[in-house]
Amino acid sequence: VQLQASGGGLVQAGGSLRLSCAASGLTINWYDLAWFRQVPEKEREFVASSVRGGTISYADSVKGRFTVSRDNAKNTVYLQMISLKPEDTAVYYCAASPSVAAGARSLYDYWGQGTQVTVSS
Repeated sequence: VQLQASGGGLVQAGGSLRLSCAASGLTINWYDLAWFRQVPEKEREFVASSVRGGTISYADSVKGRFTVSRDNAKNTVYLQMISLKPEDTAVYYCAASPSVAAGARSLYDYWGQGTQVTVSS
């Protein structure tokens, strides 16, 4: 199983980025998917999830600015980020779980390698 995250980069505050996470070795239709982020010396925190039943959830800090979506045909999950703020700067990780996981970090079995997002002020 492999999750390949991409799309990170350097952007000015107010800008946009779209992260992608391509899965191989699993079929995302049957998985809960989520994005988390982490800054140095802090715990990895929940950003957004798309569970197999269709429910989508967001952390309060990103509601209205981030959108998670999945393309089952491409076996890929996306995170569209707009109105980015310097506090969004982090390494972003995608994750997949074959069981019900939603925003529970400890329940995710598979993780991508992370992609750096840096938002300058």
